[in-house]
Amino acid sequence: MIDHVGRMLELLSLPYRISLLATGDLSFAAAKCYDFEVWSAGQEKWLEVSSISNFRDFQARRGNIKFKPSGGGKPEFVHTLNGSGLALPRIMAALIENGQTESGKVVLPKVLADRTGTETLG
Repeated sequence: MIDHVGRMLELLSLPYRISLLATGDLSFAAAKCYDFEVWSAGQEKWLEVSSISNFRDFQARRGNIKFKPSGGGKPEFVHTLNGSGLALPRIMAALIENGQTESGKVVLPKVLADRTGTETLG
């Protein structure tokens, strides 16, 4: 999941970083969480655009979701992973900020230019 989000941000040619959250910053349900952040030149700070978490068996217990081990034995709770998509408003702002030229036009990353049929906006 981490590779998929990273690949999307790379295809969009956005500067990003991945942060592993400290345990004190996790929700009570999460065992591990990674945040993806893109650079916002306008705000001069990193903004979270995606989050990927391991909830171990917390959500499965609440939903009573179990599996039977292949070697037999007592059913066990599954472990769950959560991953948000990309936060569209922040992605759009980052695309504009990072692609804007001095003339005010916005150069689109190749992956979007190929799909929209135009290399610039404005």
